Amino acid sequence: MLLLRIASTHIRNRLRQTIVSTLGVALGVGFSVAMASLMEGSQRDFTATLIDAIPHVEILDEQRAPAEQPASAVYDAVTYHGLRPKEDLRGIRNPTEALASLRDWVNGSMAQRLSGQAVLRYAGQDIGMTLVGVEPKRELTVSMIGEDMRQGSFEDLDTTSNGLVIGDKAADRLGADLGDTVTLTSANGVAKRFKIVGLFHSGITTSDEGLAYAPLKAVQILLEKPDVINSIAIHLNSIAEANAVAARAERQLGYKAVSWEEANEGLMEAFFVRNVIMYTVVGAILVVAGFGIFNIVSTIVHEKARDIAILKSLGFPEVDIQQIFVLEGLVIGILGALAGSALGFGLSSYLASVKFEFTQDVEMTHLPIYFSALHYIIACLLALFSSGIAGYIPARKAARLNPVDIIRGAT
Repeated sequence: MLLLRIASTHIRNRLRQTIVSTLGVALGVGFSVAMASLMEGSQRDFTATLIDAIPHVEILDEQRAPAEQPASAVYDAVTYHGLRPKEDLRGIRNPTEALASLRDWVNGSMAQRLSGQAVLRYAGQDIGMTLVGVEPKRELTVSMIGEDMRQGSFEDLDTTSNGLVIGDKAADRLGADLGDTVTLTSANGVAKRFKIVGLFHSGITTSDEGLAYAPLKAVQILLEKPDVINSIAIHLNSIAEANAVAARAERQLGYKAVSWEEANEGLMEAFFVRNVIMYTVVGAILVVAGFGIFNIVSTIVHEKARDIAILKSLGFPEVDIQQIFVLEGLVIGILGALAGSALGFGLSSYLASVKFEFTQDVEMTHLPIYFSALHYIIACLLALFSSGIAGYIPARKAARLNPVDIIRGAT
């Protein structure tokens, strides 16, 4: 307590410089907390939007490794020439059996799909579309398409055998509207007439212009793939199980199963790199604040040289002298960390209240701020670390001063 009282006296004697150094630490901690809250909030918001928009696990009609050529079992050949592969209709066969086997252990919702390319024609205009055949009620449990509907209802596909739901931008390009009848032509030349029963707007141009939904049976007829699907979408109750579910489903069915993490591996790596950059910048800000503490403690050491000599002559060991000046740096750091935490909370709260409106289709939105005690703990620990280092360097110099030389120089 005696050492702390001496350190406090030194700090109070240079109150103006102490306030400036404390403000430097407070600003560093405050802006670091606000930036971390904004960065992690935006990451969590984007990830949540991504997870809601795509299946947690998707089983595709593909093999993870190419099938081995039958000749490889007999001949040690390096390459093959003149092979004529057997024509095989791609798709997941026996989808009813596959879905039944998954329902026994998958904790979530599932929906089967059949996707293919088709040309949408209306009033003499053509648009290439990705046509997705779905079971409407099941599809609504694995995707957010129901929330993106602007006109009509996605469930109307259940009551209209040749119903069609397309993006509003595709409808604008064609000049079509709800209730109009359009023609879809598959790559095999099969044409079928559909009635538009709904328009959606997802905010993604490629989807709003080039994606269409229709009843599964109608799409199977159009693409000439009866009783065949090419993907199973799974929405899990716990996204943490995505990788395990994908691995087990792939072993069980033999088809490639992709979790949302594997499908967005590059994005997850980009988030990791961004977090490294964020905490590096936070550390740099607090190191700069530490220079202010280093400056004030060094000045105190220079001004209090005679006091140091007196303390040493009274029997204070070098360790105590060193602790006095380290405590001075830590006191400034603690005061700055507390003030900075309050500032960071205030900045984060203000940013969370700021409203933005981008287009008429997007409602008023706020900045995605994520409040976490971890941000405050990390910022405060970094502040105390830089404060301790800033106080330790001049403290070592103070502890090594020779009291005889100081008093002789003073006289």
